[in-house]
Amino acid sequence: MAKVKTTLTQLIFMGRWLQLPLYLGLILVLAIYGWRFILELITLTGNATHFDNVQFMLLVLDLIDVVMIANLLIMVIIGGYETFVSPLHLHEHADRPEWLDEVNAGTMKVKLALSLIGISSIHLLRTFIDPSKLTNMEVMWQVLIHLTLVVSAIAIAFTNFLMAKEKKAV
Repeated sequence: MAKVKTTLTQLIFMGRWLQLPLYLGLILVLAIYGWRFILELITLTGNATHFDNVQFMLLVLDLIDVVMIANLLIMVIIGGYETFVSPLHLHEHADRPEWLDEVNAGTMKVKLALSLIGISSIHLLRTFIDPSKLTNMEVMWQVLIHLTLVVSAIAIAFTNFLMAKEKKAV
């Protein structure tokens, strides 16, 4: 019976490697986002004189949105792999991201929530710059969703703080 339990435990632990294709897929999505950024940048620079100030600002916000989503993808790929699959062994690597030192499931949730708030902020800014494209109800829903993300991030951060405080006390 002990051998069955040991084998089952090892099988369950090895199951974390089933996430690897998911992270590889996110790397592909990141490459596609990089390509999209380049295409949008070419459009912006090639036609910069044809856009009015509002159109130009909206295109720049689109580029910022792509970058923020790419940052979110990087956090999920690197942080998720490091936290849930296997250590990356990058302690001596010159390009090691500073935030990777603090990665655990709780801090990942806070960082992801803050990234989502940043992305939501860009979308709200786009809406406020050119509100004519949306109805008042659609704008209200964007604001409510943004506020929900903010409240959720505060709740996650507070819960993470309490858990860290409790861990130090033990």
